[in-house]
Amino acid sequence: MLELAIDARRARPASHTAVIGGGLLGMTLALRLATAGRTVTLIESAPELGGLATAWEIGGVTWDRYYHVMIESDDALRGLLTELGLDDDVRWTTTRTAFFTEGRLHEFSGVRDFLGFKPLKIHEKLRLGLAIAYASRLTDGKKLESITARAWLTKLCGARVYEAIWQPLLRAKVGAREADISAAFIWAIIRRLYGARSAKSKAERFGYVTGGYANIVRRFAERLHDLGVTVQTATRVREIAPAVNGVAVTLADGSTSTYDAVILTAPAPVVGSIVPSLSDGERERLARIAYGGIVCASVLLDVPLSPHYVTNITDTWVPFTAVISMNAIVDAETFGGRQLVYLPKYVTPDDPLFEHSDEAIRARFLPALVRMHPHLRPEHVRAFRVSRTRNVFPVTTLNYSENVLPFASSVPGLWIVNASQIINGTLAVNQTVGLANRAATEILAAVDA
Repeated sequence: MLELAIDARRARPASHTAVIGGGLLGMTLALRLATAGRTVTLIESAPELGGLATAWEIGGVTWDRYYHVMIESDDALRGLLTELGLDDDVRWTTTRTAFFTEGRLHEFSGVRDFLGFKPLKIHEKLRLGLAIAYASRLTDGKKLESITARAWLTKLCGARVYEAIWQPLLRAKVGAREADISAAFIWAIIRRLYGARSAKSKAERFGYVTGGYANIVRRFAERLHDLGVTVQTATRVREIAPAVNGVAVTLADGSTSTYDAVILTAPAPVVGSIVPSLSDGERERLARIAYGGIVCASVLLDVPLSPHYVTNITDTWVPFTAVISMNAIVDAETFGGRQLVYLPKYVTPDDPLFEHSDEAIRARFLPALVRMHPHLRPEHVRAFRVSRTRNVFPVTTLNYSENVLPFASSVPGLWIVNASQIINGTLAVNQTVGLANRAATEILAAVDA
């Protein structure tokens, strides 16, 4: 359990706090405040809690809308799972990785695979390996914020390695912003992926909770209920404004409630529209934070597709970013004996792909998947379903941390906590829970000062 400096048994009389946003960030904030003795109302616009961690049904199988795994060093997430009594539900699996480059699959799971990776010459592979090892050992990405990823990776690996490997991967993740992102962005990704490798075997190990995030969110909601948190789902907030006795929250139906404090977890690009009374300086900093979105297809197959959990793709004709095979981690019985595959496509929030129907995306994605895996046939596809989210993760552009807002806003009693404040990290659930823990500690200390 975190040391929050406040014990619920000796807390001051409860003040009423509204947490806006019922994803894992908002749920964790609500948990921390309620545990500290605060009266909490959690407001979520969607019909259910969970945000990006919600589950859905595809072809008779209930699993996560987006792919999620954890690594052994995910201390914040693992601590939360312990609090929720889910320790015994965690499963760990050693996985394999591949690259799809120059029209074919290349195993990329160990040293032997790396040395045999034909698209690169031996001296290029040596530089790439040394660069990854060097980046994984850096402990602070602040200095990398002033260097572009292109300049840093080219210096470490050489121009050809950058153009053959890094550039297509970065473009798949951030599109046209590839030339503008900082080295801290790719450093954070390298560091996390390197952290998934077992110290003994050097193989990647990932974990999941049986039942997926449906199990986690259900247990989480039960815990919040037990703590007396009021949960309002399918409730959209129209505006947050200062009030005489606190902070006023106006809902889409026109009703207004006043709270002693409000914590807003909306993505940075939409904060300004919800809080019109923010200062000009806050608006300017928020406007400089760019987000990336995702269009992610879930595909349920009758036949095995690949033994690799992740297949990274560098060939630009492929219309999706990667192939994620969940059966490399989760046993097939969980999916009714079938194979669950994710085909994510990272895009800007205004990309036209958001307006395409599931059938249109299926017509675009499946032929490319069959071309990558010729044994696959259209009749092997049991179900195909697409999830879309416009603002998923902040893109770490140059000097990113200069634009990040503090938790405390210029509106008295209003706190802003969102993914943009995960500085030089990746938008993994562990970082989200860690952000909530830090913010809750600061908020509780300020309220009781």
